[in-house]
Amino acid sequence: MDWKQAWSTTTTTTNGALDALAPTCAPFAARWDREAERRTQLRTPENLKALMAAQREHNSSRSTAAMARNQRSAARKASTNPLSANRRAARTADRAARQHHSQARSVLKAARKNYPATLAARAVHAHAAHAVPGALASWLMSEAGHALTLWPASVSAGLIGLNVAGLWLGRRQPSVRLDDGMSAEERRLASRLDPSFWVQNADARGLSGTVPTPAKLTPAGLVSHVRLDGRWTPKTFRAKADEIRALLGARTDLRVEITSGSHGDRATITLRTRSAADGIDLNGWEPGAPWGIDTITGEPVFVPLGRRMLVAGTSGSGKSWSTRALLAEASESVDHRLIVIDPKRVEALNWEHRARTAVRRDDVLDVTDELVEEMHERLDEVPRGSDVIAISANRPRITVFVDEGAEVISMARFKAPRTEDGPGPDYGRIMENMRTLARMARAAEIILIWATQKPTMDGKSPGLDPQISAQITYRASLALSTSSESRVVFGEDATEDGWHAHKLPMPGVAMLRSGPKAKPNPVKTRAFSPADVIALPNRPVWKRGTAKPAASPLHLVKGATSATETPVPASNRDRVRQAVQDGARTLRDITDRTGINKGTVSREIKALTATGALRKNDDGMVLPGQEAA
Repeated sequence: MDWKQAWSTTTTTTNGALDALAPTCAPFAARWDREAERRTQLRTPENLKALMAAQREHNSSRSTAAMARNQRSAARKASTNPLSANRRAARTADRAARQHHSQARSVLKAARKNYPATLAARAVHAHAAHAVPGALASWLMSEAGHALTLWPASVSAGLIGLNVAGLWLGRRQPSVRLDDGMSAEERRLASRLDPSFWVQNADARGLSGTVPTPAKLTPAGLVSHVRLDGRWTPKTFRAKADEIRALLGARTDLRVEITSGSHGDRATITLRTRSAADGIDLNGWEPGAPWGIDTITGEPVFVPLGRRMLVAGTSGSGKSWSTRALLAEASESVDHRLIVIDPKRVEALNWEHRARTAVRRDDVLDVTDELVEEMHERLDEVPRGSDVIAISANRPRITVFVDEGAEVISMARFKAPRTEDGPGPDYGRIMENMRTLARMARAAEIILIWATQKPTMDGKSPGLDPQISAQITYRASLALSTSSESRVVFGEDATEDGWHAHKLPMPGVAMLRSGPKAKPNPVKTRAFSPADVIALPNRPVWKRGTAKPAASPLHLVKGATSATETPVPASNRDRVRQAVQDGARTLRDITDRTGINKGTVSREIKALTATGALRKNDDGMVLPGQEAA
């Protein structure tokens, strides 16, 4: 164990020394990388073509100038008269050739600047300029029969080593924690936020007139408050984000937030070097668990049930994994039911054992029709002096989850072809029902959660309806594609107030705006996999008219049947068949008796006719199948 302990001590000491040197070399490495990036961006095919053309023109002009110079010399030798025609012509040609050569040389110089050599190539050339003479000097200074004189070559090798080591150290990301609780990277950033360093270097970055306070370490990173003079506002200071990052020498992937301060002449810089959610397990779900953890404060974030909600997030942001915990909570209790409307079908499959699912157009039309009917019935039951009905097992809170909103809007735009029984289903009623539920159903405890990948309200494929958006009170978003999408989700003041969902990392990090006092703190959300959903226990599935009070505990007696058994609900097909048997003969009669929409009735009649349970006579009347005999 002695050698292992010695090795560990040596490694720790070495890492500490390297971490201490890294901040010193960081400016050199940052400047090197910026210059290398600048040269790389200039080395385009267009600039290369311009350089090659300039080189050809320069070579041609140089040859022409040399030829004109020789001709002028020959003219001088041929005649002693400086005013002779040959000498004047040769002199004019030489002057024009030299002028053209000078212009070509200037164009070539500009072309070389526009297509520079790579920084690595320049470094090789620079080091070769001293390495080759150093090696030659070592050889010439060595005497026969004696050892090789090494110091000229060793000095040259040392310069090359310093260059390489400086770059390596400057790019090194220290990860060790120092005694004051800061990592080496945080200490370097804090030193650059020191007022003395900032004031000395701010003018070179166009930041003169700004003075920060010493950085304070928080669970979410470093925070510094900046005083702004009369030329600055928080908005103009925020526009200098690139210059501030360069002055701090911060990593390009480090999140730097610049927000308004406590006063009009103050701004706040926050460097997200840490997350308050680090080390907290957010996998899986259990009843009452928080939706996520605030990465700034470390506090749990809860989304209460019964709130109309928008959930946005681009593909790959973790939107489905983040919303499943909400859906599990909304389908867990005896006085809660869940409906999943999913035209893509993928998410609906996971919830079939504890939610009513609607995938096809007809299914979505049916369930939204039923929800509107249920809403009106419940609104009639709202007691005087109350805003909402009291939820119970008989009248459970119904959470309607729409995934994906753009597909549902597209589904509602579909024009059904005319059938032999008349016009096809009116799918436009899907969005009419959705808007009605968004506007009126909260008092009936029918709650809409609208999810979409593309939160836009215009164009050919909008993901959000304006009337629905106006009724939503809770707005959550994971990573988005553009700032305009962030404004659609969080409001027109989103950019000004720091709701930059388009800058969130992926996956599993969101922002939640639940009111005017909410802060744009990133939230690390709970991850809930499809396998976790499928493993959840079964729960009752809502259908209109089937919600019953919770049964009292059963005392089973052998041979006896419980009087509290819930009857199996009749399907739409059974209701259509029963209506025909009760005397309904036309499509309108059946629709009036069953309360089912006309498109669904027409579809069920076709299915029952195909099985022989119903038939149609020559007049188009619908008859029970047994009357065909």
